[in-house]
Amino acid sequence: MTRPSEAWDLAKGLLVVSARLTHDQPDSPGSSFGDGFVTRLGTFQKFYEQHELREWIDAVLATQSVAASPGVFYVFRDPTARERFLQSRYRRRAAAPRQSVRDKLFEEHRPLLEPLMAFLDERGRLPAAGEIAEVPGIVEALGSLKVAFQVVKHATGEERWTAVRKGRMKDLLVYLALSRFGGRPRYSQLPEETRPDIRALFSTYNRACAYSDELLFMAGKMPEVDSICRQSKIGKLTSDALYIHRSALEELHPLLRVYEGCARVLVGDVEGANIIKLRRDEPRVTYLRYPTFDKDAHPALHSAEHVNLRTLDVEHLSYEDPANPPILHRKETFVADSYPHRDMFARLTKQEEQRGLYTETQTIGTASGWRDALLRNGVTIRGHRLIRLGARA
Repeated sequence: MTRPSEAWDLAKGLLVVSARLTHDQPDSPGSSFGDGFVTRLGTFQKFYEQHELREWIDAVLATQSVAASPGVFYVFRDPTARERFLQSRYRRRAAAPRQSVRDKLFEEHRPLLEPLMAFLDERGRLPAAGEIAEVPGIVEALGSLKVAFQVVKHATGEERWTAVRKGRMKDLLVYLALSRFGGRPRYSQLPEETRPDIRALFSTYNRACAYSDELLFMAGKMPEVDSICRQSKIGKLTSDALYIHRSALEELHPLLRVYEGCARVLVGDVEGANIIKLRRDEPRVTYLRYPTFDKDAHPALHSAEHVNLRTLDVEHLSYEDPANPPILHRKETFVADSYPHRDMFARLTKQEEQRGLYTETQTIGTASGWRDALLRNGVTIRGHRLIRLGARA
């Protein structure tokens, strides 16, 4: 058997380490032996808690691992590659601003300016020499990059590029705040393309780190988390939590992104999880799986991963009760305005409200309770439409 240290010696860029977690442990795993069990077949098995597995990997390999998902960790040879991967987790995926055709100069030099706009949208700053091939041509045609950017802003709207710049700043602050958990990289360890971002957006690395430390500190204070949750224009606010769709995470306030990121540092990306529950009364984040979120008007909950940020415990729960699973309502509240079919979700909710289907909220949270409510009101749901019983589709 190859020991982890031997596998690490063979790894050139990345080592992936996985193990079974305690929630996978069968009711009768075998007879106890050391820190594990001997099965009926005579094999030894060891089950881990998520944080225990990380600590073991880090101790054996004398490096900092990165949680990829429950029971799976990445170990990078190159610290820069590790930081590039971590940054990718906290980058928003904003579409390039739409363009108008009101500026003749913009249209004349559009082939040169489109690569510049793509760079600006990605980095939130003007490119340095050599970062895009079109720089010499832009300078020759328009005199300088600053003049070219003025042309772009005039044609596409300055407020859009201000939003892009602020968005990139927020992404970097979230990344730097969460980098404290694995040992924040030195400036020289940052990806080469990130260093100019820091200089352009924050002037100095120390200043960027100071802002991010303040953000991390505030994310650890539940009154602050509660306040920001209450102010959020995205997500469904309940008595104890804010629920959001995974696609809307990047649009949350940076403090809430850091709060969620603390859980993801521990558990990694939870495969299939599309609804995230941010508790605002205690430090807990839950990743919920609704496999038919887009397809079903009221999708059923399949399973969840509860992350306790105080104890560092990760708990897996299954809700596979085919007869009466928990279900979702008001799907449009979980997603951002740009989410596909959001308007369709909202139209259904309005129809359901008009029929009085939400008057007994204590009973409609499960499939059977919801079916009873539909029957009492003489309606059914087909696709995302509310239809009277007996009516043709």
